Amino acid sequence: MALRNAVLRHLRVPVQNLAVRGSNQSQIGFLGSIRAFSSHDDHLSKQDVVDRVLDVVKSFPKVDPAKVTPDVHFQKDLGLDSLDTVEIVMAIEEEFKLEIPDKEADKIDSCSLAIEYVFNHPMSS
Repeated sequence: MALRNAVLRHLRVPVQNLAVRGSNQSQIGFLGSIRAFSSHDDHLSKQDVVDRVLDVVKSFPKVDPAKVTPDVHFQKDLGLDSLDTVEIVMAIEEEFKLEIPDKEADKIDSCSLAIEYVFNHPMSS
């Protein structure tokens, strides 16, 4: 306990009390300047997301790149099965450094849904 008190005595930082001046303005001392941080300032543009999702789908071995558009459906338009769709979603996760929950991944069955999901995800990069 004595060692703890000795260490804490050396680590203490003096703090000034709030001083109220005339018109309800306060001086906060070393806390006077507050810096705001954003969790993710460099969010991708919609066009960047579209281009990268289309590149991922076009690079899939079973896909004809000429058929890939932002509105293409994986099964109806490209003839992919459910396993292929899962593989494309996993490739999108890798491309954008995301982890898409299974419930959400099951809903992504077209380029447009993949684009919307990635664009609206706060941590896509």
